[in-house]
Amino acid sequence: MPVAHTRSVALVGLSGSIVEVEADLSSQLPAFVIIGLPDAALGEARERVRSAATNAGCPLPARRLTVNLSPAALPKHGSAFDLGIAVACLAAAGAVDAASVSQCVHLGELGLDGRLRPTHGILPAVLAAARAGCERVMVPVQNAPEARLVPGIEVVAVDSLGDAVRRHGGEPEGPPAGATPSAPAASGAGEAEAEDPASPPAGDLADVVGNVDAVGALLIAAAGGHHLMLVGPPGAGKTMLASRLPGLLPDLTADSALEVASLRSLAGHRLGETLSVRPPFESPHHTTSAAAMVGGGSRVIRPGAAARASHGVLFLDEAPEFPAAVLDALRQPLESGELSIHRANAVATFPARFQLVLAANPCPCGGGDTPGDGCSCPAAAKRRYFARISGPLLDRVDLRLWVPRVTPAQVMMRQDPEHVPAMRTEDARRRVIEAREAAADRLAGTPWRTNAQMPGPWLRGEGGLHPGSQATRALDHALERGGVTMRGYDRVLKLAWTVADLDGATRPTAEHVGRALGLRMGAVA
Repeated sequence: MPVAHTRSVALVGLSGSIVEVEADLSSQLPAFVIIGLPDAALGEARERVRSAATNAGCPLPARRLTVNLSPAALPKHGSAFDLGIAVACLAAAGAVDAASVSQCVHLGELGLDGRLRPTHGILPAVLAAARAGCERVMVPVQNAPEARLVPGIEVVAVDSLGDAVRRHGGEPEGPPAGATPSAPAASGAGEAEAEDPASPPAGDLADVVGNVDAVGALLIAAAGGHHLMLVGPPGAGKTMLASRLPGLLPDLTADSALEVASLRSLAGHRLGETLSVRPPFESPHHTTSAAAMVGGGSRVIRPGAAARASHGVLFLDEAPEFPAAVLDALRQPLESGELSIHRANAVATFPARFQLVLAANPCPCGGGDTPGDGCSCPAAAKRRYFARISGPLLDRVDLRLWVPRVTPAQVMMRQDPEHVPAMRTEDARRRVIEAREAAADRLAGTPWRTNAQMPGPWLRGEGGLHPGSQATRALDHALERGGVTMRGYDRVLKLAWTVADLDGATRPTAEHVGRALGLRMGAVA
């Protein structure tokens, strides 16, 4: 019997590569050997495949089986290769149609009883197969809705190895497909049965009491894709404001939605039968480690909170309580829009084009800077507390806003029948979309679509978007005095363009630049 071939997918981060699974049956002492740089979990596939084949009614012959995973130099990990190895071995033994097996990509983990268990990362794996020109993929039944999110590829869902053998023209001795009880989630895949924590929180912008300036800053942040910092005493509404930001963002494009869903799949979150078009919202706890924030892992590289927030919002509540190393790990992705995680045998790259929202109290006790606030912290303690957020990170935050406590008068005003209703999320999103469309028209023919994405040198030079020396006089003086850095100078210009877009202006005026500079210097000088 010639060598049997099929295909599977090896994931390194979010990128997938097609792996050819070759199986050779020879007349030597019985053995089962897997070569091609497998990891420990993949090496254990020998026992899983042999037991699963026996219990599925299609035992492997008592001869030497050699399975090669090609290209051999590509690292391979995990149990998703089980199904491909099993059908390749059965094709080499003549138990299934070798031609049918060779035309399909196989993904799935086998149980010892022959059942197929769901695995993480099915969506990016199927997406990689489709981009490589594959037309058919076989996956566990539990992963089928996720696999069908990829257009242009036929998805064959099977619940057991016996079912897969029948689909490839074999006749196992076991029970017919469907008689096997459905498999539980694989070990470590328990998150796949839980709600996706990256789903945007519920709530309307109209719920915010007072804080008109903060609501306006949210609109500017959403319209231009700018990073935001909210500073104020506890209970002022910082968390509520941050949770309303995803609702102001426009729907994701088809490519962005697929990328977000792929990241969630790789992280083990449950996906629905349709792609979610709403931007994600990630809010990690302040005890989060650097690996949990940016991603990592010694064996399998998983996306962290920053990657999962791509095309959405990353909210860090109580930002000064985060370890300095965790906060500073965000400096590079804030500039480049991607995360590169280096390991000895692989480099994984994840998208990380998110909007960062920081929330902080003004001092350790949580008091405010207003008279009679009851704060007893000395000035040195306040400076030391706030200095936990490094200057280089703050320099990358465009809007810095003071959020005061809500007053009783503001609460009573909301109950006045003659009070003008607060802006609702739907109306605010409409304004944001109009401003983004204006920016997209201005940036047509460039790789950028929002004001925050524009490089500073391009804005001031080739782009011809500098408002002019008359409009930037106050900003020029701030640069001369050291009030802003050159990076800050460029970010104020981008912010001014967003303010102008929201006002419907064709070019920023001195008023727009002044407002942008005030928002930049508002909470932290």
